[in-house]
Amino acid sequence: MQVSLKKDFFTGVTYNAISKYSGIIVSLIVSAVLARLITPEDFGVIAVAMVIITFFSILSDLGLAPAIIQNKSLTKENLSDIFTFTVWLGIIISLGFFFSSWAIASYYQMSDLTNICQILSINLFFVTVNIVPSALLYRNKEFKFIAFRTFTVQFLGGLISIIAALNGAGLYALLINPIFSSATLFIVNILRYPQKMKIIFNISSLKIILSYSSYQFLFNLINYFSRNLDKLLIGKYMGMSLLGYYEKSYRLMMLPLQNITYAITPVMHPIFSDFQNDLKKLSSSYLKVVRLLAFIGFPLSILLWFTAREAVLIVFGDQWINSIPVFQILSLSVGIQIILSTSGAIFQAANATKLLFISGLLSSILNVSGILIGIFIFNSLIAVAWCITITFTMNFIQCYYIMYRYTLKTSIINFVKQFISPIILSIILFSILLFISQLITISNIFISALFKSLIFILIYGLYIQLTKEFDIYRKLKNKLR
Repeated sequence: MQVSLKKDFFTGVTYNAISKYSGIIVSLIVSAVLARLITPEDFGVIAVAMVIITFFSILSDLGLAPAIIQNKSLTKENLSDIFTFTVWLGIIISLGFFFSSWAIASYYQMSDLTNICQILSINLFFVTVNIVPSALLYRNKEFKFIAFRTFTVQFLGGLISIIAALNGAGLYALLINPIFSSATLFIVNILRYPQKMKIIFNISSLKIILSYSSYQFLFNLINYFSRNLDKLLIGKYMGMSLLGYYEKSYRLMMLPLQNITYAITPVMHPIFSDFQNDLKKLSSSYLKVVRLLAFIGFPLSILLWFTAREAVLIVFGDQWINSIPVFQILSLSVGIQIILSTSGAIFQAANATKLLFISGLLSSILNVSGILIGIFIFNSLIAVAWCITITFTMNFIQCYYIMYRYTLKTSIINFVKQFISPIILSIILFSILLFISQLITISNIFISALFKSLIFILIYGLYIQLTKEFDIYRKLKNKLR
């Protein structure tokens, strides 16, 4: 099992990375082409529709996928019952979204939203019925198949969207990719793992995973609102212009977070679920991941702090200069969030979705409180950014206290020790970059970003060599054996 862990973990991470970063390239190319063929207003309309459909997707998921991955004893009959349930659920949720389209369009005063939401209800159906076969792919650790399947579908969907836009499809070209992708992924997955459809399903099969999936669903629901409330309130009480600056800062901060953890996070639950009855092994294996991410995330936060101006101006341009201080503050939370984003997989693997929900509820309360304080007491974007950064830090503490105290039932001391060396490195980086920034001023933002990055790489590399952290990483595979 231990040799299998090493092989499965690094294979999964490798193929997830290939799928993710090749997908980014395809997405950037497709977005660049469509941006020249479709107006910004059309992109805005689709963005509103996608935010709404995301909420309906959470309602349709019900936490079933993680429950299927976690439970290794589900029979084919159980899976058929759950699949049948998702088909009926998909029909109900899709119809609900379809008939809500008029109310949604009326609320946003966008007539085009009616047809768009009705078309996207097709996407919602396929996403829902795909829950069981997709979860089986992850449960059986078919990461290579998942990676090539995802890339192929993404490439074909993007190509079809471009062809449609070239032929005058307008904003409807933007609907092709999500619908094509969800339908094609379902067809590919159901061929890989065929499921028996019944007219009436046995509710007892759902009861097997209900206690697990229900708390997962509640966590997803409150997490959705706590992650989106800041944008809703800033837009209403501080104005759309300030919301634009905040949104650009937040999205830029999330880029390294998403791109670093995406390759690791989807793999963790399927792999670590094998240790659901061996919490000691689960804890020790997770510590290696935490240490690696700490050495990536904490120093990265320091680099982003000192290159905030360059990053915003290079990516967005001079008109977004007001986003710089907000992005700079938010960047301090990147290291914490990179590690925190993996915590859910450990709660899931340990059969502790109830504790995941409790931790998520506390996180939501803290996040919402921070947002409200920043908006209504201090009434500034900088205050909101500081409040969110502080609440992320508080959530990090409470999350891992709950995890180690009540889930893994072990001392948190070994977890804390993983941060000593990364924090020392971060302090060194901060001190040197601060000194250099005060000593040398470079007006050209490209040269300035390059110069600071080279200093960062030099210091980082020297520290790793002197402390022999490379030996730790080289031994990581062996320790997972």
